[in-house]
Amino acid sequence: MRVAAPGGGALSRGAGARAQSGAGGTRAPSGAADTRSPSRSAGTGTQSKAPGTRTPSKASGTGTGTGEPSRRRTYAVIRALLRPVWRTLPRRALAAGAILGLLLAGAPWLLSVSRDSWPGLNILRAAALAFGLGLAFLLDDPARHTTAAVPTRRPVRTGLRVAFAVPFTALCWTAALLLVPEEVRPPLGAVTLEAAAVAALALAGAAVVVRCTEVAEPGIAVSGVLLGAGLCAALLVPDRWALVVAVNDPRWDGAHDRWAGILVVAVVVGAAAWAEPLRRQSVMAALRR
Repeated sequence: MRVAAPGGGALSRGAGARAQSGAGGTRAPSGAADTRSPSRSAGTGTQSKAPGTRTPSKASGTGTGTGEPSRRRTYAVIRALLRPVWRTLPRRALAAGAILGLLLAGAPWLLSVSRDSWPGLNILRAAALAFGLGLAFLLDDPARHTTAAVPTRRPVRTGLRVAFAVPFTALCWTAALLLVPEEVRPPLGAVTLEAAAVAALALAGAAVVVRCTEVAEPGIAVSGVLLGAGLCAALLVPDRWALVVAVNDPRWDGAHDRWAGILVVAVVVGAAAWAEPLRRQSVMAALRR
């Protein structure tokens, strides 16, 4: 059947239907949806990227913000602990060791001994041993089993004790060096190395006892061991490994190489013993099993 077209032509009914379907295909919503879907997906992708772009800045800001308050809290805790730690220091033992060392260094002055006959090296070694005996009591804490449950960890508490004691001991050692006349004073670096090694041994011994046992006051045991070790180093060590030698002895340099090794080992062992064990277990309990 032929239908008159608007322009004066004639179209068949099937052709008109096909034309209308073609036009409808052009105006179909599905086509519009297909055309607009990329823009929507692109918009969605842009919106999804925006939070992702802002997230690192928030995370970095949060990390910076939490790091600084954390440091501030640490400093605040340390400031709050200064006075309690100072009150719990074994000040009598430290003062006794310091006074004994200074008396030994100044004994020739008190006895009016001529300077030429002063055994300056041995006097300073005795003073260093006295200072070390005082430091052996540094970690004595009668309330150790009470303070073990506090949130502040042991390295912080021990570090504060050492920070109080070491400058005081260094000041006493400087005074002992000045008490010895310059004419008989041994080389300062070498004898100071010996004194530092003795002090490090005392602190390391106390730290090891505190870590491995439940003893609250290890000072007496550590000081006894340190005194015995000093006597053994002076009397029983073979000449090949001698530690206590005279200034003009050819073994002087080798002896101080060994003193340096002792200092390093003592510092490493002491630092390792400062940390709290993951499981609290004494050596004696382990030996009983």
